[in-house]
Amino acid sequence: MGVFTYESQFTSTIPPARLFKAFVLDADNLIPKIAPQAIKSAKIIEGKGGPGTIKKITFGEGYQFNYVKHQVEGIDNDNFTYNYSLIEGDAFSEKIEKISYETKLVASADGGSIIKNTSKYHTAGDVEIKEEHVKEGKEKASGLFKLIEGYLHANPDAYN
Repeated sequence: MGVFTYESQFTSTIPPARLFKAFVLDADNLIPKIAPQAIKSAKIIEGKGGPGTIKKITFGEGYQFNYVKHQVEGIDNDNFTYNYSLIEGDAFSEKIEKISYETKLVASADGGSIIKNTSKYHTAGDVEIKEEHVKEGKEKASGLFKLIEGYLHANPDAYN
């Protein structure tokens, strides 16, 4: 098994506490509401939301894949960190065992946030993950993030 790690960082004008509430704590409700074409539903199938919880994410109509299951590995409301792994889904091939993500939101000097992401691709055998495949997924995630950010700007009283 190999592990390939990719790191990324981007910024937001939304403060970390508010962004964490929308982007992490209420994402299962918010994203299907504002982006049903991307995420049709997100449902807990095991657990209560904390570490060990397994969620099934069903993608929207016309999306390239149907679903993924993700397992919460850690959540820290005080330090705005969220760790989870994609453990199953039709987006997986025999080459990938799981993909682990660590997201941390930190305050930026201008009152917004710096979002730091680490992705670890756990592969079967000596399979190598190509950067362009990772980039494609990151672009889709970035698009969802921008929708959430736009929603928060348009709804200044939400998630305060």
